[in-house]
Amino acid sequence: MADSLKTRVGRVIAGSMHALLDKIEDINPQAAMEQAIREAETVIDDVRHELGTVSANRHLAQQQHAKLNRSHEELRDQVSQALAQQREDLARAAVSRQIDIEAQIPVLETTLADLARQEQELQGFTAALLAKKREMQDALAEFRKSRTATESAAQPLGQVNVEQRLGKVTDAFDKIYQRQTGLDGTQRAGSLQQAAQLRELDELDELVRDHKIAERMARIKAGEA
Repeated sequence: MADSLKTRVGRVIAGSMHALLDKIEDINPQAAMEQAIREAETVIDDVRHELGTVSANRHLAQQQHAKLNRSHEELRDQVSQALAQQREDLARAAVSRQIDIEAQIPVLETTLADLARQEQELQGFTAALLAKKREMQDALAEFRKSRTATESAAQPLGQVNVEQRLGKVTDAFDKIYQRQTGLDGTQRAGSLQQAAQLRELDELDELVRDHKIAERMARIKAGEA
């Protein structure tokens, strides 16, 4: 696996959401945490892609290793048959091919061992990254829950403050009203109610008067008045 990818994996695994929060200034903490999770997901995808490539290469190397071993066995039989037929030339050609195969097999076995090591390493990285992602998601969920709880706790307090301020304003108004008119808050409420009722009666009288004027005008126009 490329060193740059190993570095990215190490950075994600070593990272801490709480340490991230300690460094956050003038930005949205939740957005920063969500971005960190997305970055972890990107590294996971890259590691899985690398794992797929290594697994495919190991499979191809295994196939080639098996093919060379079969060829080596077949050549052994061909050497025996050639010698039995006194065809030393064919036997020499078969032995030459065997020597070439024997040179390749150790290299393939080393490659297979290296690919198997890489595959195991990448599988471990994938498991560790997925575990880290779950840890980060849990931290984000706890952060959201704490924010929700804080907002819920702050809401009633805000309502209480508004009610208290409204009560103070009302009390202050009542005191001024009583000092200027001699009426207390209850009397003021009754006076306001009476005034509202009087306004409604005035409006009704006005409507009746307008109706009478309209009827009178209609009669005049008809020559009845």
